[in-house]
Amino acid sequence: MEDKMEESSDRREMRRSKKGGLITMPFIIGNESLEKVAGYALVPNMILYLIKDYHMSVAKGTNILFYWQAATNFTPILAAFVADSYLGRFLIIGFASICSLLGMILLWLTAMVPESKPPTCDLLTQRCRSPTAAQMSLLISSFVLISIGAGGVRPCSLAFGADQLDQRDNPKNDRVLESFFGWYYASAAISVLIALTGIVYIQDHLGYRVGFSVSAILMLLSVLLFFIASPLYLKLNPSKSLLTGFLQVMVVAYKNRNLTFPLPDSTGSYHHRRDSNIVAPSHKLRFLNKACIIKNPGQDYIASDGSASNPWSLCAVEQVEELKALIKVLPLWSTGIIMSINLSQNSFPVLQASSMDRHLTTKFQIPAGSYGMFNIISLALWVILYDRAILPMASKLKGKPVRFSVKLRMGIGLFLTCLAMAVSAIVENARRRKAIREGFLNNPHEVLNMSALWLVPQFCLNGLAEAFTAIGQTEFFYSELPKSMSSIAAALFGLGLAVANLLASVVVSIIDDITSRGGKESWVSSNINKGRIDSYYWVLTILSVINLLYYFVCAWAYGPCGDQPTKLTRARNGLRKKELANLGTKEMKGKA
Repeated sequence: MEDKMEESSDRREMRRSKKGGLITMPFIIGNESLEKVAGYALVPNMILYLIKDYHMSVAKGTNILFYWQAATNFTPILAAFVADSYLGRFLIIGFASICSLLGMILLWLTAMVPESKPPTCDLLTQRCRSPTAAQMSLLISSFVLISIGAGGVRPCSLAFGADQLDQRDNPKNDRVLESFFGWYYASAAISVLIALTGIVYIQDHLGYRVGFSVSAILMLLSVLLFFIASPLYLKLNPSKSLLTGFLQVMVVAYKNRNLTFPLPDSTGSYHHRRDSNIVAPSHKLRFLNKACIIKNPGQDYIASDGSASNPWSLCAVEQVEELKALIKVLPLWSTGIIMSINLSQNSFPVLQASSMDRHLTTKFQIPAGSYGMFNIISLALWVILYDRAILPMASKLKGKPVRFSVKLRMGIGLFLTCLAMAVSAIVENARRRKAIREGFLNNPHEVLNMSALWLVPQFCLNGLAEAFTAIGQTEFFYSELPKSMSSIAAALFGLGLAVANLLASVVVSIIDDITSRGGKESWVSSNINKGRIDSYYWVLTILSVINLLYYFVCAWAYGPCGDQPTKLTRARNGLRKKELANLGTKEMKGKA
């Protein structure tokens, strides 16, 4: 009987070992790439679609897009939590892909079915009807489904691909994973470029009906590509999520709030995992330490495998220290939010570009929604130059390896985003004055005799800012947080983008409300020639400068990188463990 059980176990292991591998990569990367092309292509021109077809004001349309981007950046955290804790990555990616497809079909229907949006404006009275509740519900439903789709595919796809290749017993495992990550990010960058150029060009020249249908078709191919390889995938079961562990620490710490802290020399007062070097928590954020205090050592709180029998009543020291490490990096994480607000300003540059001369030749002009590609191009070029030219040259000149610290790079990025907003304000001021001089104050749709290439410097500066701060922040989270928190490190920047989108909407709403009082023209008016987008940009510049000063304070307060509480605790507790062992030996000798 035992032989049969072992045989069946071996067969299951053999079947499992045949799953995954390089053969699954085209399907996983293809699913992610097609979703990115289809999804990112919808964003640049969406403000024009809302203004022209739904008769929205610039402020209202911009706020809707901010909420949409916030949802798209926030759903990955929920998707990662559900995938890790309950459903697994395969089901989440499959469900999210279908949601995204349904959302794009609904959006395509808004362009195809005349009754799904308001009728065209009356040319005689210049009156435009607002969309009905049903029409808005259809539009918002498409946005929600697309956000759920993007939130499920993007965070889980990278981890799901790594699951297929991660073989710890393979000596070339690290090289295989490194190659996969390289191809993954390369495909992501290419996908965004295709979305901002090719698909946006189709929307501009063939209309939204064709443009939205292309996104829907690409998403259909993404769904089919993912599910057709289902028998080939290695589908790992969900495991316990770190987010659940953090919640347990906070709940248990609150339950034990009335407990007194153990004496410094007491042994066995804190619960820690078996074979752990951390036997006692650090002294920072001491109120969380109560989550790992063993109330009554004599009672059966610990299971046979060394874990807590009830994790909602007792946590391990490691859990507490992981939460502390996360709390410690949050101030520096918050410094990236203002930069993310600046990066999320997609609507106004599109309106500016559409009123400027976008021709490169007499027959070809860059679509207004495609200027964001200069952000990505500058980011990619800087990463290549930094890694392949600047660092090797600096190392050669100095005679030893040179590396710019993570905090220095984050600071440079925040300074560059200040410059980007200042340049944006100066260029818009020049554009507006030219529009007024040429008599276009009441005609914001008229094309000025001013090249839209004047917008390129602000996009390049934002791309460089993102290259320094965004990449620097991600590296900072990975290096400062424990390895067990890698998934949290990957999700933190996306969470910052979600918060930034919500705050950007608040900023626009406040400025629109304040500047339009007394019947005045709002700074973010639908008529950008009457509005003062340049003043709006100066507000963002001031916020960016204040944020830069705030960053200096946070960077100083954090101290040197790599000096984590968990690492300090390991060193301290390693000595403490030896002291306790020596103490126990002396007691035993005394008793003898």
